[in-house]
Amino acid sequence: MALRYALLAALNETPATGYELSQRFRTRLAHVWNASHQQIYRELGKLHEEGLVSAETIPQADKPDRKPYHVTDTGRTALRTWLATPQPRPATRDPLLVKLFAGDCLDGAAMAEELAGLRQHYRNRLRAYRDIEATWFKDPATLPRRYRLQHLALRRGILGAETWLRWLDEAQQAFSGTDAD
Repeated sequence: MALRYALLAALNETPATGYELSQRFRTRLAHVWNASHQQIYRELGKLHEEGLVSAETIPQADKPDRKPYHVTDTGRTALRTWLATPQPRPATRDPLLVKLFAGDCLDGAAMAEELAGLRQHYRNRLRAYRDIEATWFKDPATLPRRYRLQHLALRRGILGAETWLRWLDEAQQAFSGTDAD
C-alpha cells in the first residue's frame, strides 16, 4: 500500500494540515501506517499536483499560514478504486526469523537480550494501542460504521501485539532449555 492511500483515507475522514496528519499518524493511525513528517509533506505535494487533494491557505496572525488539505472528487474516486482492488500481503522479511534458522550458531545471551528488547517493544505497543482504544473506541458497538471499522483495524494491532508476546514466551522457553530435546 502506498502512503498516498493512507493520506487519502485520513483526509476523507476530515480535512487536515500536514502537521495535523503527522499527529494522526503518530496517534490514531500508528497501528495502520507509519510515515515521517517529511514523507507526509512530500506525498501531499504529489497528491496536490495530481489533483487528488486541494489545499487552501488560511493566513494566521503571529503564526505560519494554515494550509488544510481536502480530498477532491478525483481523489475520492482514486481512493474508492484502490479500496475495491485486493492488495497483496506484504512480504515477510524478518531478520529475527532468519536468525532462528541459523539457530545452531546463535549466541544464547545475545538472543535473550534481543528477545527482551522485543518483549518491551510489544508491551509498549500494546499499551499504546489500548490507550487509543480507551480514548477513541470506548463503546464500539454504539459507533457509526466508519469508526467500528477503524476499531477493527486497531483490534488487529492489539491481537498482533498479544500474539507476539505469547510467541516471545515460547521463544524464551526454547532458549532457556526448559523444553530442550
